[in-house]
Amino acid sequence: MNIIYKRLTENELDRIIKMRIDQLTEEYTSEGRTVPKDVNLEASLMDFYNRNMAAGTYVSWLAFDGDKIVGTSGMSFAEKPPYFTCPTGKLGILSSMYTDPNYRRCGIATELLDRVVKEAKDYGCGTIYITASDMGVKLYESYGFKHNGNFMKYDFD
Repeated sequence: MNIIYKRLTENELDRIIKMRIDQLTEEYTSEGRTVPKDVNLEASLMDFYNRNMAAGTYVSWLAFDGDKIVGTSGMSFAEKPPYFTCPTGKLGILSSMYTDPNYRRCGIATELLDRVVKEAKDYGCGTIYITASDMGVKLYESYGFKHNGNFMKYDFD
């Protein structure tokens, strides 16, 4: 296995969108939920990637085994008013971490995580947030991520 790492470009978007939907489906159904049939994410994902990659507010690294994409990562950048533990106010929001099941436990996710964390540091982020899947928690804990008991969310219905 000869894994090559490359930054996401427009050339891979169709493939990445399919992988992202596969990832979301795997996570959603593992929680006992049924994927809604009236939600089509393809156009929304294409719009997100095109807008945010052009604006420099989203980066992704990919792992390739030959022509096959076997791992993905993503980091969105946002800003809020600076605060003591994040004086730049710049935040990284980690997402889209996924490794093909046949390539798990080979260090690919850690390498991808290293690359997007470096991107966040270079962007000036003082903090990185993630909503981790059950499968990803051990990776993030071993990397140094800490649980934040104050995290809350509000969903629009």
